[in-house]
Amino acid sequence: MPAPRKYPDELRERAVREVRSTGRPVAHVARDLGIHKEALRSWVRQAEADAGERDDRLTTAEQDELKELRKEVAELRRANEILKAASVFFAQEIDRPRTRPSR
Repeated sequence: MPAPRKYPDELRERAVREVRSTGRPVAHVARDLGIHKEALRSWVRQAEADAGERDDRLTTAEQDELKELRKEVAELRRANEILKAASVFFAQEIDRPRTRPSR
């Protein structure tokens, strides 16, 4: 379970909107709102990436997709390991000499 967010989403949106609309420096807005300036800087960068203004970061949708794909890969790898173990088991069963039951 992910850790709870330190700042509410409404505060994040408000802070990003203020930086982008007023052009005030991130440090000044962060100080006024009681937010760490590097947290606000990160939020602004992410908002710019989501708006298509930055190419150096993944958008939020891309990050979510990447997270889901990584989960799926991990699940498929686990399933593959189980299938490998099962195939080894059944191959050993096939290779064993069978004894006939005596009557």
